[in-house]
Amino acid sequence: MKFLAIAFPLTLIFLFGGIVTRAQGVIVPIVCDVRPCRPIPRPQPLPNALPVKSIKLDTKIANQVATTHVEQVFRNDTPYTLEGTYFFPIPEGASISEFAIWENGKKLVGEVRTREQARQIYDSIVRRQRDPGLLEYAGQNLLQASIFPIPPNSDKKLELTYTQVLKADSGTVAYRYPLGTGHNLWRQGPIMIDRPVPPSGVRREMPDQQFGTISGTIEIEARNSIRNIYSPSHSIDIKTITERSAKATFETSGNNKDLELFYTVSDDDFGLSLITYRETGKDGYFMLQLSPKADIRESEIASKDIVFVIDTSGSMADEGKMDKARAGLLFGIRGLRPGDRFNVINFAGEEHLMEKGLIKADDAGKKRGLAFVEALRPSGGTNINDALRAGLRQFDSSNRPKMMVFMTDGLPTVGVQNADDILKNAAAIKVPGLHLFNFGVGYDVNTRLLDKLAAENSGVADYIQPKEDIEVKVSKFFAKVNSPVMTGIELDMGSVQADLVYPRNISDLFRGDQITIIGRYKNDDSLNNAVIKLSGTFAGKRQTFTYNNLDFPERTETNTFLARLWANRRVGWLVEQIRNNGENKELRDEIVELGTRYGIVTPYTSYLATDGSFQLDGSGSGNGTGLVPPSSMAGIARQKNAAPTAAMEVSGRQAVADSVRAQEAKDKRSLADDEKDTSRAIRKVDLKTFYLLGEVWTDGEFDPKAGLSETKITFGSDEYFDLVTQKPELAKYLSLGEQVVIVWKDKVYRIVK
Repeated sequence: MKFLAIAFPLTLIFLFGGIVTRAQGVIVPIVCDVRPCRPIPRPQPLPNALPVKSIKLDTKIANQVATTHVEQVFRNDTPYTLEGTYFFPIPEGASISEFAIWENGKKLVGEVRTREQARQIYDSIVRRQRDPGLLEYAGQNLLQASIFPIPPNSDKKLELTYTQVLKADSGTVAYRYPLGTGHNLWRQGPIMIDRPVPPSGVRREMPDQQFGTISGTIEIEARNSIRNIYSPSHSIDIKTITERSAKATFETSGNNKDLELFYTVSDDDFGLSLITYRETGKDGYFMLQLSPKADIRESEIASKDIVFVIDTSGSMADEGKMDKARAGLLFGIRGLRPGDRFNVINFAGEEHLMEKGLIKADDAGKKRGLAFVEALRPSGGTNINDALRAGLRQFDSSNRPKMMVFMTDGLPTVGVQNADDILKNAAAIKVPGLHLFNFGVGYDVNTRLLDKLAAENSGVADYIQPKEDIEVKVSKFFAKVNSPVMTGIELDMGSVQADLVYPRNISDLFRGDQITIIGRYKNDDSLNNAVIKLSGTFAGKRQTFTYNNLDFPERTETNTFLARLWANRRVGWLVEQIRNNGENKELRDEIVELGTRYGIVTPYTSYLATDGSFQLDGSGSGNGTGLVPPSSMAGIARQKNAAPTAAMEVSGRQAVADSVRAQEAKDKRSLADDEKDTSRAIRKVDLKTFYLLGEVWTDGEFDPKAGLSETKITFGSDEYFDLVTQKPELAKYLSLGEQVVIVWKDKVYRIVK
């Protein structure tokens, strides 16, 4: 979306480009001082749709019956009194019980339009305003209301309530609210256009575009225990009120996606939810989520062995790192449970053990540990090799959960310093079932060493950057892992032909935690009533839990987000393989292909906005100053063989950033922040990613050398509207603008002015 500059001397004009109205209510205005409204010659001094200032959502779900009350506030920033036509897309199966807007004590009433009537309405608007944004409403029932007056420089609030019965697939209940508007107009101020139109071929300024405040509360009640509340679209806060009631809240000013929320109901010890997505003829995608019951008894929490290994070299004295690390470690020791065993090892030039072996985490043991940590002082070099080996030797061959927490702020400077030798020495000490959690503090750390140590020992490497608080991050980690409920987890997918499942190794399950597993399935036909078995050690013995009546369909139209989530995890895993084991062409090419198709930023695909357009910098250096945007996707393809440098760095700011990004991708559960590092010249619509090349929104799958048949259609023509009628699934892509290139079922559709 962009400003359209038009030359009219001494005239203040508000002209906005195509709105991408993904689904929420919208007001399309005309100037109307008095009724009957008099038509004003175009170009009208108006936005194509009024900006949304705020949306407040209040939803109550009781046994799958959802009642949604929404307040929308629109803003008229023009100096004119307006009349508007309000449209709201009614969710499938919903019944509107109330619609209200008061003006001088008068309550306006809306009317429901059928799909056919709605089609006529938005066809006429698209033709009149040359705005394809409303095409996202194609195929939906609409609530329509005429709103007058809308005073100049004022807000207009609307309220509506509707009820719907939510569907459950494989026991997972889905709630969706049509919230998104793609790229809204809020905070785009007026512009004086007493200036000439830019010459043909010169891009106009593309301003920052922000959405107004969106907030909501969703209360859930059920007859059984509520599990696995999850939103792929928004960051939500979840509060469990009772086993059978919960509340989810959210607030954002930047996320304008449709709200999606899922949950399951189950009284099992471990709740399992399933979400699937599949296009006909292609591999399907699935998400499994596991969570323990809320009322876990103390006797059901496993007693663990944990070793804390902390760097006390001289550099830890800088910026108060030692004090903050000490505070985090003290928190971890205080939180140890009766039955746990532990030890503390500090290291600089050599390692120092609190005790020769593990001690009980009783009152006396904790007192000993706290005193040892309080006395730690930084000095000397960094002997990572010997400290690691000393920590690994603490564990015995028992079946107790085993964890080691390793924290360092530097590169090895004493003893064995070669990273490969350190890895080899650590691997020589076999500790079955160990989970190694590494914390790198600052940028002067060997990320390849820490990442690979964690990967080879079923753990995770995390990094505490200079502006982050060590105490907060480490304490949060200890609070999470303190109460293991199920250990040694194995998942039997039965007859499901699962493929490329992430995470590759399932970790232990902790109280209040949730494991999210994402993969592909390749069964030729629909697989109904599938059986999945979960095995692990729970309450002191090996147990198996069986889940029936799970469906992996041949085709589903919803939950397209799963493909993007899987692609993110796949890319994170591929980048980790390259960072740990070296690059090869196959891995690099797959990263570039997935990054381009789904708009994922990787060390091989840096998206750089120059003059409002798009550039794929294959170098991975991220410093694309002065780069010329490619004129077609061929320009992107030519850069795929460029050799990155960042992917090979092992230390420093860039290395830490790449490691953090790869880990985030591997663990990605939500697309709530999917746009945070995406150029304004990139748009993600369902499974497709479009790039603004010149003036044209171009499908990331478009390859001019592929030789696909191409159909050229003029925007706004009869042929254009026939395409929307015949292929309504293309409407959401056509809504991007007047010039779009779409690849669909082995054909190319090119929309031109």
